[in-house]
Amino acid sequence: MSETPTNTLQYRVDGPEDAPVLVLGPSLGTTFHMWDRQVPELIRDRRVVRFDLPGHGGAPAQPFTSVAELGDRLLATLDTLGVQRFGYAGCSLGGAVGLDLALRAPHRVASLALVATAPRFGTADEFRQRGVVVRTNGLEPMARTAPEQWFTPHFAANQPAIVDWAVQMVRTTDAACYVAACEALAVFDVRAALGSIGVPALVLVGSEDRVTGPAEARTLVAGIADAKLAVVPGASHLAPVEQPAAVTDLLLEHFAAISHDTSGTLAVPPPVPAPAVPAEPVPAPEAPEDAEEAPAGRPDPYEKGLGLRREILGDAHVDRALADEDAADFQELVTRYAWGEVWAREGLDRRTRSVVTLTALVAGGHREALADHTRAALRNGLSPAEIREIVLHTAVYCGLPAAETALATVGRVITEETTPPA
Repeated sequence: MSETPTNTLQYRVDGPEDAPVLVLGPSLGTTFHMWDRQVPELIRDRRVVRFDLPGHGGAPAQPFTSVAELGDRLLATLDTLGVQRFGYAGCSLGGAVGLDLALRAPHRVASLALVATAPRFGTADEFRQRGVVVRTNGLEPMARTAPEQWFTPHFAANQPAIVDWAVQMVRTTDAACYVAACEALAVFDVRAALGSIGVPALVLVGSEDRVTGPAEARTLVAGIADAKLAVVPGASHLAPVEQPAAVTDLLLEHFAAISHDTSGTLAVPPPVPAPAVPAEPVPAPEAPEDAEEAPAGRPDPYEKGLGLRREILGDAHVDRALADEDAADFQELVTRYAWGEVWAREGLDRRTRSVVTLTALVAGGHREALADHTRAALRNGLSPAEIREIVLHTAVYCGLPAAETALATVGRVITEETTPPA
């Protein structure tokens, strides 16, 4: 184990120093020990580097803001080890790191194995909702549901010790780092960039995976030019834990042909920017012909506003609003000016803007908008207790009847948003 500077990751190295390097990336909520059953075979002729996500496995709690930032920390870690070129295998979030590195640093990645991985994980709303639940309730709800998410029912029933170990991995994770990972996955989307991946890839998925299953795996295979699919029978999301021998054999076969130096100087191509996050399928309405144009020399704030509006209010809410053709002009105005101009300003942070917005909506008696912005406030990091304090404060300055009505709305939304899944 190593001391961990802020721009690197906690890691462990096993195997011969002069052997080709294989990096193993973990899933969200796990530690690098999820690969324990693969290591004895892999280190016969490879130098295996495993890393922990920030706040996982006792690693320093240094949250990251994007999958690309996590990839940069991994590259900095490998630089300290003198590793220039490597094979990479990652599970779920660890697989997302592999996709990012293959796109932004293809000169470093010799080959990929993507386990239980998708080019986009669920929806942004799902991950931001998970972040709200964890921020409010801690990690116990995630720990409680981990066995059914990660393992088949048969395995969970017959391997209680492993299930307990998995639950403890989640419980000992830093909650803020877990939430940060959810936020990073909410905006991760490389669907449009898969065709740019030029390294050979093994896409490995458990046949019973209900998180990132065979359908997501086939999307990767269809998008990556040199990719092959391997479906592991009788495995769910953590296939390396549930079916270790099958996963090990597939990894050995895939990486057998790789031979590369792990030190020395590489010719580094110009940096490739992180893939842009594409907009959701619902198109933005066309601006009316007589709509006011942005002043000359200034970019139109509409697209920036649309992205920010989706991020804070959620895709489902924005999609419903944009689908109302009768209100197209109004939605265009709201997106461009309320979100692209005011919410996008740097003078106040998002938490403060949520406080101001909630206060104004309570004062105006706008219950429906108050419900929407209570959800937004939870996403922006306000706790349920803080939101209730805002309503209590408005009771003094905006009137008791308005605050009483607002409290009922706020309470209902908080219950809906923070109650863990059954």
